[in-house]
Amino acid sequence: MLRFEIIHQSTKSRARVGRIHTEHGVIETPGFVPVATNASLKSLTAQQIDALDIDLMFCNTYHLMLHPGENVVGAAGGLHQFMKRSKPIITDSGGFQVFSLAYGGVHQELKSAGTKKNEGSVQKISEEGVIFRSYRDGKLLLLTPETSVQAQKALGADIIIPLDELPPFHMDASKLKQSLERTHRWEKRSLEEHLRNPRYQSMYAVIHGGIDPQLRAYSCNYLSQLPFDGFAIGGSLGQNRQDMIEMLTLLMPQLPYDKPNHLLGIADLPSLHEAIPLGIDTFDSSHPTKCARHGLLYTAAGNITIAQGRYKQDFSPIDATCDCYVCANHSRAYVHHLFKAHELTAYTLATIHNVRFMVNYMKAKRQLILENKI
Repeated sequence: MLRFEIIHQSTKSRARVGRIHTEHGVIETPGFVPVATNASLKSLTAQQIDALDIDLMFCNTYHLMLHPGENVVGAAGGLHQFMKRSKPIITDSGGFQVFSLAYGGVHQELKSAGTKKNEGSVQKISEEGVIFRSYRDGKLLLLTPETSVQAQKALGADIIIPLDELPPFHMDASKLKQSLERTHRWEKRSLEEHLRNPRYQSMYAVIHGGIDPQLRAYSCNYLSQLPFDGFAIGGSLGQNRQDMIEMLTLLMPQLPYDKPNHLLGIADLPSLHEAIPLGIDTFDSSHPTKCARHGLLYTAAGNITIAQGRYKQDFSPIDATCDCYVCANHSRAYVHHLFKAHELTAYTLATIHNVRFMVNYMKAKRQLILENKI
């Protein structure tokens, strides 16, 4: 099971360098965790992923339950065998997708004053769990703390997440408190189900409470008294980065110092810059890979939109400081050409570059923490 080793605590901030030891290898922290929604980083082969030196990858239980089904993945030997990955994997509970399909993100909430984006998604929320309609075939399905954990057992990830409710940003205070209490009960049931057969897997609790400091503190206090192996920060993180950073600034000192923590769904560069000094260990996001597929490429000098005409005869690498396959072998002009010609290889090369950029970015951050510069 998981073992967390703190290598260095910065003297300048709460930032720290650590190692999370798992059955399938070591996760260097702070670290970026790319999202392989359907057991795949879009457009990349397992061999290409291995070459990027990704310590931890995130797979989505919700999507894998709907197709091909957790039993199929389990029969294949779990995600590691199914997707041919030897390094650590983390899965979520499925709850995020169920509730986000119902409410949408904060952007949709702000436009609709908190009304549901898709009334047909979530059918019923009860103490037992949530009944939702599959986006694939319309079937009604029941997701409970127990079935979520059982699915993640079949998937075989190193780190798993308990079922939680994702309330919308605009939920009023009394309903948010009720949602939090139900989430705590669901998380306790999830932990109990996990501990019946822990195997090599570890479970992170999910701290909730929106941007209410008292509810966040309450959630942290309750969950830290249960034998979780680490902590994830979830739920609504506010309507902008400032809301999130203010919440995290108050929350992070309240988390158990000797256990790893993870910020769910956030890993854009401005947020990383502000959140790493707060002591967060790992960050997952699909943002770098989505940017890649839209031709937005990361460089040390800032992002570039590779389809712009200025790159048609630019024969320099995407980023001269990058050690990825793309920067070593291809020019901006070539990648520009692939995007303009709608060649699928464009997505592969752009994704390789952006993910490797993120891996190197976090490596550089770890070095700065070791030098007490962060």
